[in-house]
Amino acid sequence: MIDGQAPVALFDEIDSTLLEARRRAERGDSSPVWLIARRQTAGRGRRGRTWLSFDGNLLATLLFTTTRPPAEIALLGFVTGVAIAETFDTYVGVGRVTLKWPNDVLIDGAKAAGILIDSGSVAKAGTWVALAFGANVAAAPAAIDQPTTSLRQTLPPDAAVPDAMTFFSVLRPRLEHWATRLATEGFAPVRAAWLQRAHGLGRSVRVRQGETDIEGVIASVSARGELELDTSTGRRLIAAGDVFFPQAHVG
Repeated sequence: MIDGQAPVALFDEIDSTLLEARRRAERGDSSPVWLIARRQTAGRGRRGRTWLSFDGNLLATLLFTTTRPPAEIALLGFVTGVAIAETFDTYVGVGRVTLKWPNDVLIDGAKAAGILIDSGSVAKAGTWVALAFGANVAAAPAAIDQPTTSLRQTLPPDAAVPDAMTFFSVLRPRLEHWATRLATEGFAPVRAAWLQRAHGLGRSVRVRQGETDIEGVIASVSARGELELDTSTGRRLIAAGDVFFPQAHVG
């Protein structure tokens, strides 16, 4: 699904690379392209939340079309998480980067990147997809619903920190590699790589779905990407929701 030859369009400032992807797609231009911004004025995260923009962070969206089924498109979130985690590894070392279901990348337990997928139908059949993510390379927002960090904060004071485009150049081949494996081998290898980094396995959590909270212990991720949660009434498969750990403050 991910075209290794997709060109890059770089913006000094834009409202949102995700919004730009949607605008292009809705006017019929959904040819493969990376949309990357140095600054965003209206970045968006999951469930309509604001994604704050800081100079030096990677703010990117890949726009493309596909005939793959929606369930497989959704698994690109796991692909992207693994690829971003491996990229962080190259700077901070192995063992510090974990993945929180469904779409957060953590360094030392604090959020360092988030992923969002938008999509819509294409007139001549198929689906346009906007695979968006923000990686905190230079700075991290404060006062959100969980601890945050950036690559700069996790490195020694005298360590060199890559600029956003250098980080992207390290990330891109990893993303293409895991997307190819998803397309050719299915979800199993991606799921295995994701579970090796799964944050909170065996821990008690609260999963929020709209106005409903479900409490349980994280058991695994299913073969379809659902969170497997052991609750007082048995195992539940959670297709969508926000996961909160007991120590996390919820505003």
